[in-house]
Amino acid sequence: MSEAISARRLRPRRSCLAVPGSNPKMIDKAKGLPADQVFLDLEDACAPLAKPGARKTIVAALNAGGWGDKTRVVRVNDLSTEWTYRDVVEVVEGAGADLDCIMLPKVQRADQVAWLDMTLTQIEKTMGYLVGRIGIEAQIEAAKGLIEVDAIAAASPRMETIVFGPADFMASINMKTLVVGEQPPGYDTGDAYHYILMRILMAARANDLQAIDGPYLQIKDVDGFRRIADRSAALGYDGKWVLHPGQIDAANQTYSPSQDDYDHAENIIDAYQWYTSEAGGRRGAAMLGDEMIDEASRKMARVVVGKGRAAGLVRTDKWTPPED
Repeated sequence: MSEAISARRLRPRRSCLAVPGSNPKMIDKAKGLPADQVFLDLEDACAPLAKPGARKTIVAALNAGGWGDKTRVVRVNDLSTEWTYRDVVEVVEGAGADLDCIMLPKVQRADQVAWLDMTLTQIEKTMGYLVGRIGIEAQIEAAKGLIEVDAIAAASPRMETIVFGPADFMASINMKTLVVGEQPPGYDTGDAYHYILMRILMAARANDLQAIDGPYLQIKDVDGFRRIADRSAALGYDGKWVLHPGQIDAANQTYSPSQDDYDHAENIIDAYQWYTSEAGGRRGAAMLGDEMIDEASRKMARVVVGKGRAAGLVRTDKWTPPED
């Protein structure tokens, strides 16, 4: 599967737009929106009676093209339901060449990811697709899934992303609130979600995966969306679900470095490379203005540079070596 893995790039996922798979009008509109990722939903956004027809709608929409550089994902139903098998088979057989990832919700055990991996492999071989090209996103939505998140993250080489599903998770632990994304009433110090977010992030990073924050349901409150998104962006999350076009720009901005930070990170890399060279004196640490930089600085800068380039930022300031 190495050829397929190497072919998969680290896809930008600053904004992951949820679109009901049963709504052709909304799907068509999503193609022209500036979201990094669009996932067509067969789970919660589709009524049970609408699911069979939604599969056909999704296949037609994927095959029709027009998605540009967006990451194209389909969220199937969870494995406790009767719909999952048909979701995977019909969508992947029908549109596997135009699909980037399958999102599996409510993952609680590593063998659920292994099932999806094996099923995808069988379909790819049957249909003549490149084996392993289609990635997997696993959604953590319950206490058991969080406890097992390390094994889930390592369950398949197809794994690309771990996604926090806050609403179901809050219900699974009996959290005392009905507002998804905000702090529960009475929790007036710290962040009730910090452990959950960090636990997912550690599992993701230990396996070279991306970590995505869940949705903010107050779709007209963009300031509230930014405030909550800032929380996971500060920890290092790669992006967040968006439920409305009005949240997309806020997500793209929040999970991208600022222009100043991007330029500074590029300069750290250039300066460190020069100072460690023969011409720069073979130094392990040096000064960049008033700041000392070393190998750790370079590693931190690479993260910012990677996110900046993925966001399409163009360098506006370039460091030059000091004159003798």
